[in-house]
Order: sequence, then structure tokens, then C-alpha cells
Amino acid sequence: MLLSIVIPIFNEENNLDELSKRLIELQRRESSTTFEFILVNDGSEDASYPKMVMLANQSKYFKLIDLSRNFGHQLAITAGMDHACGDACIIMDGDLQDPPEIIPNLIQKWKEGFEIVYAVREKRDGESFFKLISAKLFYRLLKKITNVEIPVDTGDFRLIDRKVLDVLKGMPEKHRFIRGMVAWSGFKSCPVYYHREKRFAGTTKFTLGKMIQFSLNGITSFSTYPLKLASSLGLIVSTSGFIYLFYVMYLALFTNKTVEGWASMMVVVLFLGGVQLLSLGVIGEYVGRINEEVKKRPNYIISEKVNF
Repeated sequence: MLLSIVIPIFNEENNLDELSKRLIELQRRESSTTFEFILVNDGSEDASYPKMVMLANQSKYFKLIDLSRNFGHQLAITAGMDHACGDACIIMDGDLQDPPEIIPNLIQKWKEGFEIVYAVREKRDGESFFKLISAKLFYRLLKKITNVEIPVDTGDFRLIDRKVLDVLKGMPEKHRFIRGMVAWSGFKSCPVYYHREKRFAGTTKFTLGKMIQFSLNGITSFSTYPLKLASSLGLIVSTSGFIYLFYVMYLALFTNKTVEGWASMMVVVLFLGGVQLLSLGVIGEYVGRINEEVKKRPNYIISEKVNF
């Protein structure tokens, strides 16, 4: 039985020694399973790349995919999954917040017949209150506005069977939300609960801007709710404006009151303009993604492969 472990790496030089040590220990303990550890260098700017080359030269179990530049976390995972040869594939981060020691629990559930085994974070160390609360709200919002049952409080740390992996390889979309894509496939799944540790070393590369972009990818990939919201908002504003029109006509025809009103007029104009620009922005977000898809450029470019 061959099991592929895909690990995207971006500037993790201080974590690689401990990561490789714990992966080798996993290989030793799970002697009945053969592993391939696929390290995907996502345009690292530190010493991560030479360390990964050294690991691949020292052990045939470590395989390296070097991307030509930084394509982003989700596309780095995609590159690894596209080259995975295992009967199942495990996705995990390289900062050791996803502990390799949990992998035997994922494998056990897979052997019981589950085709997707996702790791649920019961507790998260080393993360700010803002990140914790925003992540909790995002996943619950996503669950409300999509028709796909995406498990809450989960990341990309999961095991997926070969049949699920083959389905994902047939989904070439560019703005990827892999945990949503896995859930969309609909295969039999179950959770494994674990304690998410703080980073072993270094700082997070997942900035606020990347968090927002990632959230947009999740929402726009699996829901048209923002478009429906823009339409509903437009209908509400138009109805309100129509009612206000009757009120203005009543004042003009049946009262002596004069509407001096540039202030009220400006409020209305700015409000309507704001709603229109917001609606155009939502539509533009979807149109922009359509533009990216129809170009049919490759999702990633590989500069070098080692041990494949």
C-alpha cells in the first residue's frame, strides 16, 4: 500500500529539519505502509529549496516539485496531488501545525471504508482572537450560503482516497478552494479530531489580504449568493426610491412645503450610487474569474522535479 503525503512549502527553512524527522519516524512506525513525501516548493525565498533538495538526495521517500514562482498555497497543493501515485493522498502544511502523528488515525478511518477523512481542529494554539473568530464565522457563513456540506473548523489537513483524487484532477479551475472541492465530490467522509499546535518556528505566511482572497475564492466558487444579494438589494433600493417619489409628489402638489433639500438629495444620490457600485463590484468579481478561466493558462509551472 502506497500513501502520498503532499506538503506545500513556502519559506519554511526552520521547520524542515523537524518536519523530516517526524515524517521519517512516521515511516518507521507505520512499517506496513510505504510513503512518498511530496514537498512542493512554492517559490520559497529562503533556504527551503536547498534543504528540500538535500532531503530528496538522502532518501528516495522524499520527492520534490519546484514551482517556477509562488503560485499560492492551493495551487501548490494541486501540483502535489497531480503527481501523487498513492492509493490515498494526505494533504498537510509544512509548519507542523498539522502534526504527522495524527496521520495513523486518518489511515485507520480510511481502512474502515471512508473515502475522505478530514481533521477537525478542536483546539488551536498560537493564533490570534481575530483569526479564530473570523475563521469560525467564515465557515458558518459558507455553510449557510452554499448547497455543499463543507465541514466547519477544518483546514486542508485530510486524507482522500485515490478515486477522490482522480475526480479532483479532472477539475481544472484556477481559483481553487480545495476543501470545498473535496466536499463537493460527495464521497463517504468522516472526521478525526485533533489539537492544532502552534507553528514550530517562523511566522504565518497567511496574511489578512490572503485570508480575504481565500474567503472570496470559497464563496464565489461554491455560491451565487452575492449576486442574489446584489439583486435583492437593488430591488429594495428601487422600491424605496419609488415610494419616496410619491412622497415628493405629494409634498409638491398638496402642501406648501418646499423641499430645499440638496442635503437630502445628496444623501439619496450617494446611497444609490454606493449600492450600484457595490453591485457592479460583485458582478465584476465573477466576471473577472470567468476571464481567468477562459484563458486556459496552466495552473502552475514546474521548474524541476526530483525523485519522480
